Amino acid sequence: MKPSRLLLTWLAVLLTVSIMLGALRALGITVPSALLSINWGLLLALLALALIDAVRVRRLPSPRVQRQMPGSLALGRWGDVRLDISHDFAQPLHVQLFDHVPDGLDFENLPLSVELQPGQRSQVGYRLRPLKRGHFTFARCETNLPSPLGLWTDKRLLEAVDHTRVYPDFARLYDGQLLAVDNWLSQLGIRQRQRRGQGQEFHQLREFREGDSLRQIDWKATARHRTPIAREYEDERDQQIIFMLDCGRRMRSQDGELAHFDHALNACLLLSYTALRQGDAVGLSTFASEQSRYLAPVKGTGQLNVLLNTVYDLDSSQHPADYQAAVTQLLARQKRRALVVLVTNLRDDDDEELLTAVKRLGQQHRVLVASLREEALDRLRQTPVQTLPEALAYCGTVDYLTARATLHERLGAHGMAVLQARPGELGAELVTLYLGWKKAGNL
Repeated sequence: MKPSRLLLTWLAVLLTVSIMLGALRALGITVPSALLSINWGLLLALLALALIDAVRVRRLPSPRVQRQMPGSLALGRWGDVRLDISHDFAQPLHVQLFDHVPDGLDFENLPLSVELQPGQRSQVGYRLRPLKRGHFTFARCETNLPSPLGLWTDKRLLEAVDHTRVYPDFARLYDGQLLAVDNWLSQLGIRQRQRRGQGQEFHQLREFREGDSLRQIDWKATARHRTPIAREYEDERDQQIIFMLDCGRRMRSQDGELAHFDHALNACLLLSYTALRQGDAVGLSTFASEQSRYLAPVKGTGQLNVLLNTVYDLDSSQHPADYQAAVTQLLARQKRRALVVLVTNLRDDDDEELLTAVKRLGQQHRVLVASLREEALDRLRQTPVQTLPEALAYCGTVDYLTARATLHERLGAHGMAVLQARPGELGAELVTLYLGWKKAGNL
């Protein structure tokens, strides 16, 4: 509880008068004793009223508040929160309301000022913008309740417990037909490549057509029908894709508002959505995190829901990436051949450890190493050099990128596919490569 501006103003006036009267008496100027009595009487009366008003405001019931908010929010996107307030007083009540927003959520239009009418429910609102993923709990709201005489404002904490989850921005595809998948992929710059071969799943026999490959001819059927007969294949719809997601310290680099880890997570979800639409199974295995998570590959669009609820509160850690342990764990869990997408940030010191781990993994699975490229390095490399510090930064950047390119070449020499992309472009590049392999029957 704190004094209002009205109480402070009256106190200031009466104290100023007291000081002036005391100064006049100190200068030897005669001051009527009645003025002193009146001043002290007013001061005592004000203190008595303030005490009575304080007791009355403490006995007043608190307003009631209910929060209306979505059960899930998308990272970086604004959402609306509504507060319903009511009270039991016989007269209108003007209050200020402040919602206790958890850390990690940005907000606008707080605190709120609202005029509460007797017997009516008032509704006010503000906006939320999540800055990180996870589970958030709203515990209470705060309001300043004015006293009956307006001499005090009593801060009340109103219990209003609510929960919400913050999903990656990809969650906008989770519960709605916001865009057709083709439009969504084209907006991200994903290119559908023309099929250059056949899939591995037999579909039917048909007459040979212009443009068919000689490898498609079924010679036994051709001999029986005495006309060229070709085999027709369709893309396999029973592939398995497993993401090995690095949650270690190298994924904590920041490009814009999102960390590399969030960009990598969005890319995995986008490729998962596309692969599930193609009829493939999708799974996940994390490493270098506080608690490793594993999701076995499953087909069906419902798997996206499971995947989102598995990773929405996942975050990067300070642990280094242990590729050998991660590969050993995955090989023990995944026996069937699959496309393993290792999403990480390759560094120049990963040479032998990563190469040994990926070669082990490649003996049983097809491996794609997806590495994030820091935009800051690209900017440094393109910045004109004019001073000695700029020259040193440029040379260090070039040396670092050269060592990383050498590692990519060594992986490629051992038959491992490597994809390097900027954080914001990783999702589109992954889906483009996946669709190309799918059309060519190379999965």
